[in-house]
Amino acid sequence: MVAALGKCGGQNKVAGIGAAVLIPLRALLAARGLLFPWVPMFLGAGIAIWFALPFEPDLRAYLALAVVFLVTLGFRLWGPELVHPLATIIGCLVAGTLAAGARAHLVQAPMLEFRYYGPVQGRVTEIDRSQSDALRITLDQVVLRDVAPARTPVNVRISLFDEGLTPTPGQIVLVTAHLAAPEPPAEPGGFDFRRMAYFDQLGAVGYARSPVMLWAEPAAGVAVINRLRQSLSVAIMQAVPGDAGAFSSGVMTGDRSGISLDTVQALRDSNLAHLLAISGMNMAFLTGFVFVLVRYGLALVPRLALRVNTKKIAAVGAFGVALFYLLLSGANVATTRAFLMVCVMLGAVILDRRALTMRSVALAGTVLLLVQPESLLEPGFQLSFAATVVLIAGFGALDRQMMRERVPRWVMPFFTLVLTSVLAGAATAPFAAAHFNRFTDYGLVANLLTVPVMSVLMGAGALAALLAPFGLAGLALWVMEQCARWILYIAHWIAGLDGAVTAIVAPGPWVLPLITFGGAWVILWRGPIRLAGALPVAAALLIWAGADRPPLLISSDGRLVGLSGAQGRALSAPRGAGFAAENWLEDDGDLALQADAAKRAGFSGPADARRFKIGEWQGVVLSGETAAAALGQACAEADLVILPAAMEPALPRPTGCLLLDRSVLDVSGALALAVQEGKLHIKAARSVARLWVGPRPVWSEMLLPPPLVRTALQ
Repeated sequence: MVAALGKCGGQNKVAGIGAAVLIPLRALLAARGLLFPWVPMFLGAGIAIWFALPFEPDLRAYLALAVVFLVTLGFRLWGPELVHPLATIIGCLVAGTLAAGARAHLVQAPMLEFRYYGPVQGRVTEIDRSQSDALRITLDQVVLRDVAPARTPVNVRISLFDEGLTPTPGQIVLVTAHLAAPEPPAEPGGFDFRRMAYFDQLGAVGYARSPVMLWAEPAAGVAVINRLRQSLSVAIMQAVPGDAGAFSSGVMTGDRSGISLDTVQALRDSNLAHLLAISGMNMAFLTGFVFVLVRYGLALVPRLALRVNTKKIAAVGAFGVALFYLLLSGANVATTRAFLMVCVMLGAVILDRRALTMRSVALAGTVLLLVQPESLLEPGFQLSFAATVVLIAGFGALDRQMMRERVPRWVMPFFTLVLTSVLAGAATAPFAAAHFNRFTDYGLVANLLTVPVMSVLMGAGALAALLAPFGLAGLALWVMEQCARWILYIAHWIAGLDGAVTAIVAPGPWVLPLITFGGAWVILWRGPIRLAGALPVAAALLIWAGADRPPLLISSDGRLVGLSGAQGRALSAPRGAGFAAENWLEDDGDLALQADAAKRAGFSGPADARRFKIGEWQGVVLSGETAAAALGQACAEADLVILPAAMEPALPRPTGCLLLDRSVLDVSGALALAVQEGKLHIKAARSVARLWVGPRPVWSEMLLPPPLVRTALQ
């Protein structure tokens, strides 16, 4: 009897487990037809898993994943209907991982392995401005003195501090420049510029203080789009002087090299930078204007309007304009996403289908993630898709018939504008705060005052382009100028208000994935269970609210150290390592400048020997020509010594302190340090070997002497 009862209990247990598995599968099966928008979600999850790996997968791993993908594809096509949703989920995860790995190997190109100073020859492909407001050029077909072609980067980017020659895309130029590999993260887990540069095949960045010399004029048919962009940009700025012309040029052609740094900052602080980024709104304004112009223009010809479908002809014309605009603007992630959306919408018009749905957004996201998996990590991708998805869901949830009955017709445009700004602002706020560490308090007001004007500006720009060959673009350009001046006036006004910007602390790695999953669950699922999506969002906000910042940060070159204190992060120097200083303060949610942060309490002593304390550890940052000579005394008095230079190989390393010199930092990259229970815990930015890190050893391969606390030595 006991055996029978045990057998019965085991069967019940198995049945319970089976029910626990079958119920979710049946729920997924019941939702069939509504699950396609989840495809890019799971593709993105697979891509994120690949980027988060602490090692570089080898060929065997990819072959195994390919087998898993084929098996899931077989189950999806010929397996039981009950397992189709699960097979699709696993297949998308694996496909995302495979796409990321394939893309990473396809774009692999040399990165400069040393610091270079000398002549640089190359063809100009892009012209813009750096964060320091210097004119910047990107070159391909690069030639470096005494550097073999196999080790020469495909693309280099150089900031010019002597603007003697204004380069033109397609020109081959020669300049004497300082070059180095793209910067690694300024802190462990921080923004990885080197990874982004890897996927752009940008192998070196630097600056030049000597003038650029023209080596050869552009060859026929080379860089036609880039040269056309510059020609249109010059024409706009000649017709519309000042920042208004530079702004108009930026939104129409993508050439933002003429916009002043002050204007760019005002646009950011007023939450209007998205107007400058050629994205979905700009594409929608332009293609929508062309669609309406062509359709109603043809309607003015009765014989033609009665014989052809003007709606479909307008869709074809709008597609051509969208494709031209994509090429002209440089095809960044946001513009590519917008173009794909426009293609789906116009295709639906041609096929007599509904134009704007969640499936069209999912299709655009799927294509973009498979072609450019790295775009998942870019702010433009996250912001644009978040805004589009929430706008479609928000307007789709409204009862249009009820709105027509309750909202007067003359109020409807204003109501739509307000609702659009609120929905888009709410959707993008967490992503913008996470990436840019700021919240623009008056961003809604700024958008309400400028977005309608922006639509007029884009329409006037399109009319100007159509009328320019006939010499009739004057009025359209004047309208465009007034619109641009109004937008910039609002940007500077809002940015100048007290409390216009609230600094936000950088979130942990799980915050945005949880917000994304929770938001997608609320929007895409059906039934009361959709409200469960609020749980991961709430968990993410709690994690974000409790985010901790490293007590001590050391830059990758050892020239700057940041120590957290009651006043905020104190910096060891008012100048130098500006990239690291800016990133540290922004991630702290601190709006202070480096010079101001250097005045905070935390460091003492002369500039060449800055002393500090973290927990029970005494530290000193050495610099200057006397640093090597002062090393012995510093090590005798401190537990932790930071030296921007490398010790002479012939000299023995000191044993009375933990020395972090350039030879260590070249391997580890930037360091984050914390003291817990009297022990010094160190995290390194270069702790995993990935393709973009390069062939150099990483921190995990290096042995350091054990940390010694001064009180234990006495």
